[in-house]
Parts: sequence; C-alpha cells; structure tokens
Amino acid sequence: MTVFETAGKLLIVDCGVLFPEETQPGVDLILPDFSPIEDRMDDVVGLVLTHGHEDHIGAVPYLLRLRPDIPIYGSELTLAFLEPKLGEHRIENYQLNMVREGEVTKADPFEVEYIAVNHSIPDALAAMIRTQAGTALITGDFKMDQLPLDGRITDLRAFARMGEEGVDLFLVDSTNAEVPGFVTAEREIGPVLDAVFAKARGQIIVASFASHVHRVQQVLDAAAAHGRQVAFIGRSMERNMNIAIEKGYLCAPEGVLVTSRDIDRVPPHRRVYMATGSQGEPMAALARIAGGNHRFIEVGPEDTVILASSLIPGNENSVYRVINSLMRLGTKVVHKGNAKVHVSGHASAGELLYCYNIVRPKNVMPVHGEIRHLVANGRLAVQTGVSPNNIALAESGVVVDLVDGRAKVVGEVPCEYVYVDGRSIGEISEDELKDRIILGEEGFVTVFAVVDLDNGQVLAGPHITARGMAEDDAVFREVLPEVADALADAVALGGVDAYTLQQAMRRVIGRWISRRLRRRPMIVPVVIEG
Repeated sequence: MTVFETAGKLLIVDCGVLFPEETQPGVDLILPDFSPIEDRMDDVVGLVLTHGHEDHIGAVPYLLRLRPDIPIYGSELTLAFLEPKLGEHRIENYQLNMVREGEVTKADPFEVEYIAVNHSIPDALAAMIRTQAGTALITGDFKMDQLPLDGRITDLRAFARMGEEGVDLFLVDSTNAEVPGFVTAEREIGPVLDAVFAKARGQIIVASFASHVHRVQQVLDAAAAHGRQVAFIGRSMERNMNIAIEKGYLCAPEGVLVTSRDIDRVPPHRRVYMATGSQGEPMAALARIAGGNHRFIEVGPEDTVILASSLIPGNENSVYRVINSLMRLGTKVVHKGNAKVHVSGHASAGELLYCYNIVRPKNVMPVHGEIRHLVANGRLAVQTGVSPNNIALAESGVVVDLVDGRAKVVGEVPCEYVYVDGRSIGEISEDELKDRIILGEEGFVTVFAVVDLDNGQVLAGPHITARGMAEDDAVFREVLPEVADALADAVALGGVDAYTLQQAMRRVIGRWISRRLRRRPMIVPVVIEG
C-alpha cells in the first residue's frame, strides 16, 4: 500500500495483505497499518489497484470499513476479483470504476493514466500519476514477457512516452532485481506440462495460486490434449476461475471442466484437480491431500502432483513438508526444482535495466520486495545513470518527499504489522506472538498456591503442573521444597501482596528449570488469597 499526498489530498495505490510466516503462529492475515491516515479518510480521493493478486487487493475490505465510498479504480478482472470480497465483508455503497490501459482518470488534484503491463495475472496496469508537484510512474508488479499467452505485452512505447514527458519519481517492482537476465516466457511452460501429462498414469493434481489464470489455461489445454477432465478444488480457485471464464480471460475447451462433485465419476487416469496450496498452507487443499484428510481426494503411487508456482520466501519449510508427505505416499511430485513448471511474474535485472534506460527517471524508489531486493534494484538504476543521491530506499512507514524535482527520505510515520486473528483485527501484539512461540517451543508451567495474607499462612500448595514438556510432572517434586521455602519466606516478611508472592515462586522455579532441564518455558504463578 502506497499513499501519495499533495495539496492536502491523498491517493492510495494498492492495498494488499501479507500471509503469516512460522514466526507468527495463529495469525490469519497481516494488514497494512492504516493508523497514519485513519483520521484523514475524508482526504482520500481515490484508490488505484494495479492488479488482482491478494498482496495488492486483499486488505481493501478492511480499508473500506473506515470509509466505504472511496472511489476505486482498477481493470475489469481486478475489480471482478475484488467485488466478491466486499460482499463477504458486507461492505455496501462502494464505488468501483473500471479503467483500461490508455485511459486517464482525474481525482483532483491527481490525474492518473493507466498503462498495460504483463504479469502472472491478466489485466495488470502501471499508473502514471500527475500532480502540480511532479509526476510519479508506479509499475505495480510486472515483467516483459514478449510472447505472453494473452498477447498483452508491457507497453514500453507508453513507458517511453512517459519518459519523454518527464518522470520525476519511478517506483519500480524489485522482486527479481537480484536475478540476472530475463524471465523465461510463459509459453515455455506449456510443453513441459504437456510432457508431464503424457507420462502420468493416474490422477494429476496441479497446485497453483488461485489467481494464476495463465497457468490454469495451460493446465486446461494440456488436459484437453490428453483426454482428461479438470475440476477446480478450493473455494478461491473455483470462484476466481469461474469469474475469469465469465469475463473471457480463461477459455475452457468444451467438455474439459467438471464440478468437484462430479469428478469421482471420471476414471482416475483421466482426472485433473486444479487446487490451491502451492505454498504449503496448512488448511489449503494440497496440504490436506498430503495429510490424507481431504474429504474426497486421495493420492497414491500412480498419481502425479505438480507444484506450479514459485516459493514465497518464508514458506520453504511448509512446502517441503507437503512434498515429503506426498512422496511418502509414493506420489510423483513435479516442482520448479526438478522441472520448468513455473516462471516468475516479476521482471529480472535485464528487464529492469531496459526500463530504466527507456524511462530515464530523475528519481527512483524501488518497491515490492525485501530490503535486499530494494538495494539491488537501486544499484541497477545507478548503473543506468541515475545519481545515487536520487535513489530513495524506503521500507514500510518511510516518508519520501518530492520537492523541486528531487526525491529524498524525510522521515517516517508509525507503521506496524496489523494482525488478523480470527475475528480480532490489530489486537494481537508482537509480545503476544512471542508468547505463542514460547508456548509452542518451550512449553507451559503453572505453579499454584493458596495464602492467607492477613495472618501470613500458606493454606495450600504450592502445586506445579506442566504442559508441552517432555518431562512428567513428577520431576518437579524436586523443586517443590525450594518453592515452598521461598513462598514462606516472602509471607513471613508481612505486608506483601499476591503479585510479590507470585514473583517469588516464579524466580525459584525459573532458575531451577533453566539449570536442571535447560528449558525456558512460560511460567504462570497463581496465588489465591484464602
């Protein structure tokens, strides 16, 4: 999510989500932090969406809870993917405005021109933002596939025209800035999938992102060529692909598609499941298939699973866990590591160099990626002649000013991850996530006692109970006398409260567990006044 401000008005570009890593247990989604603009929602004149991936549109319903009538601008497919989300969140009175490449919209004091770019989802757009203070060209996610499946290439002629006009600030996708050369064309994936289909003897399960229309098209074509039928598995996959078919972005050969309810009538050697879960998500279809607990799909030695996606950093362990589970069942697993079944949707270094030379921006702000990607992208810009002083390296919350044709970092606003955990939004803190990690890794110990604070007598306890630890509760009998002595000594001092007694017990048992068991569990002391 990027916010542009001029003349006291705000224009937002994209509003997506992150997905939790293993260090964020229990978290469902991670939202942008809206707090810096929460009290300025009336100043927001529009929200521009570059494309329909979750990391660019997934948080829009949460933003619209603050103000549902923000004008939203996006391509046909992007808005089609967004609208069901707004319905699920019961957002009403929203304003969706469909735009196409070459069109210009005005949301005073901003003017936005839309440019076609190629990505791993159809209908992606870059945006040229014009203001009295200067111009900014933001690529969104893009690459420069010269032979895209839909024939819609990145419009470098428009990029050149913007360069001739003058781009004061160029915000460029950095995801593949460390990767040399050029991204392989999507068309090269088709023959590889075809070869896998030709060799497969049993069921085929293809796992991909639920919005990767191009990859699904190739799967449908391969299935048609080999006399197979395809069922979409997973609510998001089924919904998105049906939208893509309805809007004409996905062409299903006649007789290839069947519903998930009817696929069991198809012989196993003719079945193809198009499923979610390519990132090892525990609740997604593929993980449940690998764990043997999917409600109607089982796999075995005759079957083939294709992971048609790149690994998102942080998901490696989850994905390899799923692969190992599948292979334990005897299933053949085809993935990017052993076959070219996926190509990236992001421009590599060679493509980025072309863009810098075409646009010739005055200032560059690398976006979309980890800090190493942003740094690598900035170095590419410098190689093409952009001054190092005109590279604005900005992480979340950083404020960049464009004044008199010069962009520079001038400060930052408070900006933290906002965690969605069940029905709670923003109520889980980093400290609470640390507590969850400790609970999962080190276990839980509670020590309980009843004390009469008035006369200083220990009426019951202390009793110790442990959970999530290898040792039996009996092992703690050894430390009970020490805990009892510490409690008695604290009580004897007089004038103490329950908190002081709890801390006395915590210190003793904490030291003993660290020394004796080499563990650091969460310790919860409880003192009840008798």
